[in-house]
Formats: sequence, C-alpha cells, structure tokens
Amino acid sequence: MKPFLYVTDLHGHAAKYERTFTLAKESAAALVINGGDISPSGRRHEDQERFYRTFLGPHFARYQEEGIRYLALTGNDDLGAFDGLLDEICAGYPLVTHLSRRMAQVGDHHFVGLDLVTDFPFRLKDRARRDAAGFAFGPQFGAGVLSTRTGFREIPDWPAYAGTLPTIEEELGALPKPPDPARAVYVLHGPPSGLGLDTIRGGAGVGSAATLAFLGRVQPLLSLHGHIHESPEESGTWRAKVGRTVSLQPGQSAAGLTVVIGRLDEMAFERKILPVE
Repeated sequence: MKPFLYVTDLHGHAAKYERTFTLAKESAAALVINGGDISPSGRRHEDQERFYRTFLGPHFARYQEEGIRYLALTGNDDLGAFDGLLDEICAGYPLVTHLSRRMAQVGDHHFVGLDLVTDFPFRLKDRARRDAAGFAFGPQFGAGVLSTRTGFREIPDWPAYAGTLPTIEEELGALPKPPDPARAVYVLHGPPSGLGLDTIRGGAGVGSAATLAFLGRVQPLLSLHGHIHESPEESGTWRAKVGRTVSLQPGQSAAGLTVVIGRLDEMAFERKILPVE
C-alpha cells in the first residue's frame, strides 16, 4: 500500500503547501490529508477568500493532475462564511474532498471529518462548541463573533448562544457512520483530552473529554488531530492510544513543515519537520 501524508494547521503558508506537494510526489503518496486551519491566519475575509480562489484551487488542480487524493478539513481559524466557496472549489476536482462533517472512501478505508473544537477564549466562534452538557466556559477575550460573507456578527452573550448549539459530544454522534469502524480514520481538528495531544504553552491541557470518550467507544483504526501547534514540544507526545485506536497530533512547527508519513497497512507513522524556503 502506498503511503499517505498528514499535515495540519498550515494557515495558508504557501511554502508549506508547496513542500507537502513535493513530498507527496517524492514519496509516491496516494493520499494527502489536511487536518484543518487551512487558510491564512488573521481571519481577514479578503485574505481567506483570495487564498481559496487564487491559491487553493490551482493547488488542488496539481494534485488532480498527479492522481493523488486530497482530503481537506477546515478548522477554527477558517471562516465558516467561506465553506460554500470551499465546496465549490473542491467539487471541480474529483480527487479532492471537503471532509468537514462528511465521510469519504479511499481504497478500503473510510475517512470521517469534524471541523469543530471545544470552546476557547478567542472571539471567532464559527466552529466552537460546548464539549458536553454542563460544560463550564472559561474567561473570554471579548464578545463572540460569527463570520458572514461581508464581516462579523457579534454574539454578546456567547455562553447563552452556545447553549442552543449541539455539543461536541452530540456532533460526534451525528457524524456519518463508517461501515467498519476498525478500518475507519477520523480526522478531528480538536484533540482528545488526557493523552498529551492537547498541551498548550505552560503545560495545561485543553482537549476534549467527549472526543476521548467517543474514540474509546467507537474504536476506529486511527484518529488524526491538530489545533494545538505546540503540543508535541510541550508534552513530548505526538502519538497515543485509546484502546486499539492510534491517535496522532503532530502539531505544526514554526521551524519548517511538520508532516506525518504513514502506512495504514503496517500502522507505521513517522513525524518529520522539513525545511521550507
């Protein structure tokens, strides 16, 4: 079986996208999985829309030409207002799939994606949710906002509004069901709690207990996560297990492209940090 590549939290970094594409060709990868936060940081509408239209579309075309499958997940820094635009772009390339809250089959395996994360203090709330019933909100950096195509809509009482939305626990339960969980890969932008995959600067864990419980119950073959760039360096851990499930969170280094090269037939995974120009 040919290898796959897993990258996450590229935040529109063109050189990292290019290095991933080059590595995919060099390693004869059959599949690239992008685990979320795909567009430029800063949450500027014009920057994210421009990135989708002028960079990501032509970039996907190159994967199509090379015959390499590409699964793209959105993350908490990607404006939800442009999800429809991402759908349109992906629809132009049969080998490219927008995986957020969807399922795709690649060979003998099914991939299921979730773009949502447990609530955080930052103002953009497009993909933030309570983890489960009874969730306690931490301090916030101001009123929450949701994106529209022309700007942001302020949510003055975010905890009350969030209470009207499904929890992470409920969103996980609503995902498409793979026919054989033992051959399924879940690409979940938010990491589970308690495994060292969710460690922020200073050592605190901010992962999802609901995700940990879900993985323990469903027992997929593999789960892939991101969101907390620095976690591997802070905790010393990028790979863990939940029962039979292997969970990976490679982070994303400022020193270069962080990428996992994996083989599902052997369940072998290598994390690398590669220089980029």
